[in-house]
Amino acid sequence: MKVRDLLSAESIMIGASATDKKAAIEQAVSLMTKRGNITNVEQYTAGVFAREEEGTTGIGEGIAIPHCKCDGVSAPGLAAMTIPAGVDFDALDGASVNLLFLIAAPDTKDNVHLDVLSRLSVLLMNPDFSDALKGAKTAEEFLSIIDRAEEKKVTEEKEEVKAPVADKFIVAVTGCPTGIAHTYMAAEALEKAAAAAGVTIKVETRGSGGAKNVLTAEDIAKASGIIVASDTKVPMERFAGKPVKECHVADGISKADELVKEAVAGTAKAYVVKESTKEESVKDTAGDSVGHQIYTHLMSGVSHMLPFVIGGGILIALAFLLDTLMGYGDVGGSFGSATPISAFLKYIGGLAMGLMVPVLAGYIAYSIADRPGLAVGFLGGLLASNGNAAIADYDWSNVGGFAKFVQDFAFVGEGSGNTVSGFLGGIAAGFLAGFVVLWLKKITENMPKSLDGIRPILIYPVCGTFIVGVVMCFILNPLIGLVNTGLSIMLTAVAASGMIWLLGLILGAMMAIDMGGPINKAAYVFGTGMLATAADLTAAGASATDPQVQACYIAMAAIMAGGMVPPLGIALACIFFPKKFTAAERETKISNIVMACGFITEGAIPFAAADPGRVIPSTMVGAGVAGLLSALFGCTLMAPHGGVFVFATVGKPFMYIVAWLVGSIVTMFMLGLLKKDAEA
Repeated sequence: MKVRDLLSAESIMIGASATDKKAAIEQAVSLMTKRGNITNVEQYTAGVFAREEEGTTGIGEGIAIPHCKCDGVSAPGLAAMTIPAGVDFDALDGASVNLLFLIAAPDTKDNVHLDVLSRLSVLLMNPDFSDALKGAKTAEEFLSIIDRAEEKKVTEEKEEVKAPVADKFIVAVTGCPTGIAHTYMAAEALEKAAAAAGVTIKVETRGSGGAKNVLTAEDIAKASGIIVASDTKVPMERFAGKPVKECHVADGISKADELVKEAVAGTAKAYVVKESTKEESVKDTAGDSVGHQIYTHLMSGVSHMLPFVIGGGILIALAFLLDTLMGYGDVGGSFGSATPISAFLKYIGGLAMGLMVPVLAGYIAYSIADRPGLAVGFLGGLLASNGNAAIADYDWSNVGGFAKFVQDFAFVGEGSGNTVSGFLGGIAAGFLAGFVVLWLKKITENMPKSLDGIRPILIYPVCGTFIVGVVMCFILNPLIGLVNTGLSIMLTAVAASGMIWLLGLILGAMMAIDMGGPINKAAYVFGTGMLATAADLTAAGASATDPQVQACYIAMAAIMAGGMVPPLGIALACIFFPKKFTAAERETKISNIVMACGFITEGAIPFAAADPGRVIPSTMVGAGVAGLLSALFGCTLMAPHGGVFVFATVGKPFMYIVAWLVGSIVTMFMLGLLKKDAEA
């Protein structure tokens, strides 16, 4: 395959003009779509801009290579533009861009095109070649320049013989998240810098096609220095004891001379393997902002949690659907478990959903403190999701003066406190566990070397789980318990006042604050309690149309409407505002629609965990609107769960659907307005 196979005259624009970087990329995308290899233009465009958010693809010397690898690309392709007047591209050297190549790569295992793209990237490092392209007058001349240079490069590659080892030998590893252009350009820049310095270098490239030119143990042993210019994970244990300079892949392009000089001198700090079982991440986050570090740790937990939410949530929704189809939509609390198959689906789905918060907390801690943080984080997450109920009934009077504090605060009254802190507590537990383990590492680092082996398998898990357990049981969970007690009192007072519209607003909003957490559960438990009250009233002779009975059913309807808004609102936002979400987030839109239909609010948790400051207000307002409208319309619900599968039991079902959709649309627009464009 040659560059000509990926680039045609129709996807080349000579003498283009652009007011800014955004306009230049949009013009290039327009050229790319002419090739017919883009099946989802919005997804591809969003991916290109998301890549720019990670770091500019303006590599210097007037050249930019924006690129994206995604499902919206059916076949690899190139588009090219010359921009005589230049355009500001936030390039590494600050210079305006005059030559732009846009790359489209399909997200498939077939990576035969990567050799071509890497060859083009390397060619662009030659000033004579890039200057010739900038001066081309027609698309045909542009292509002929590439053809001649590529043929020459292919010939050189075939005739290349292994150079004799010089007195100085260094090695390097390059890699970028996309693995298309920067990986190979950094490798070429380092090779040129080494040649200019009279040094032999071997560069391992870790691109989309996998690791190439892999360093051997012999290479590493004889190298005077090692350069790791990468923004993706690299196996680092092999470099133990060797001087290693770690940096971003962009530095491998723009600072190649400095890096080679430092590697030759061997002045970099010797690499130390912190944990023998850990796969090290090459990117040093110490220089990143605190906010970015928090986001990185949080996303580690969210990405691992997502499969549990989707898998478990959809299985539960299928259980409700099956019971509905089998005619068991009016069995009350048994809905979703009325048949053996539905009961099985609900059981395993519930187990998967139950792992959601522990996994979130565990992998936040793992991101902060590596593998030793995993067990401690899981424990914190389990305490957040299960609360203190299991030990609330213990006779704490045996602990003397401490008993009153334990009974009145930690367990909110013997055996009566709801101390589940949910996914917000899980986030807190994850960060707590991670930093506790880091602290334990710090205070034990001067222990005798002979005891190093017991630190990760004994000291960290035992001390870490104890500390996190104490903080969760006696501080975080109880504080949430106090909040729940206050919420229950407030809801009862509002219900007694007869302001049913206000009750609907509050209940709907509460369902979307922590999506299955304590506030959500407080509202839901209040709703099921209202259904029990309605049952007592009717048993005592009240009719179904009695205002008190109707108020109970209206409260339950507002709760379910509010709980169905977050996942649907987010799914709609993924569809209509795709740039606000990562590719992984957009892929969940169908599953979120399914979960919204099944009244499974937890589908919104990964989004809320990733961006709580914007997502939670958006879902809360939309859910509050849905609850308010449902109450104002007088919609009623006699089933405690089920979503669309129990709409047959809803009073005024059409208006109920209107309330749900309006609330979801409010959430969608708020997300579109408040969220920033996705970072990745």
